Amino acid sequence: MASTPAGNRRTRVHVVSDVHGNARDLATAGDGADALICLGDLVLFLDYADHSRGIFPDLFGTENADRIVELRTARRFEEARDFQARLWAGIGEDRAPAIRRAVRRQYAELFAAFPTPTYATYGNVDIPALWPEYAGPGTTVLDGERVEIGGRVFGFVGGGLRTPMRTPYEIGDEEYAAKIEAVGEVDVLCTHIPPEVPELVYDTVARRFERGSRALLDAIHRTRPRYALFGHVHQPLARRMRIGATECVNVGHFASRGRPWVLEW
Repeated sequence: MASTPAGNRRTRVHVVSDVHGNARDLATAGDGADALICLGDLVLFLDYADHSRGIFPDLFGTENADRIVELRTARRFEEARDFQARLWAGIGEDRAPAIRRAVRRQYAELFAAFPTPTYATYGNVDIPALWPEYAGPGTTVLDGERVEIGGRVFGFVGGGLRTPMRTPYEIGDEEYAAKIEAVGEVDVLCTHIPPEVPELVYDTVARRFERGSRALLDAIHRTRPRYALFGHVHQPLARRMRIGATECVNVGHFASRGRPWVLEW
């Protein structure tokens, strides 16, 4: 991690999203940068590329993980929930405390890997209530808030909108729009989910449209930030596109890429 910006020298920021348990690469993601930005989804519940990795296969095995991925990919969400309910009944343990224990183990490793300074917001699979226990003094957590880095103002909005997946940090459209409004005009608008643009929300491997935010898209048109940065869609049809004066960038699926996206000015 480079030293704090001084004088007129250039500022370099590294941005990651969708870390999903990749603590090894996260430990070096800030190398050479003045700051690291994390756009959420630290937790790995189930790796759709490797069904042996994550909280779900640790609890129920790879074969059952194969089945849950098959059901979800086919968008048979009710069947997937019934299948999971039977699995939980079979191990005789309440779901919430078991998952929280597993998430705590992941958070302990992942937050320890964050460099100083790190600015982070939540993804849709994160559990915000646990973050204060693990975020050290070098990590600033922001949601509906702004911060200045190297003379530019960055706004942060975490979480996702409600879907049939029912991931832990999904919120209503009005609540999400209120956080966008609270951020106001910024140079760089940082969110977990993309704006509601078909090319940015379509996942070419999952072959489905993920949920983007119309309120975010409206704010981009209205406030014209230099950049809108996000993640969430792991294999997007378009990784970047310009909307008016704003460069919209999916910073990449860090869990598989292991490399940050770089912003320098």
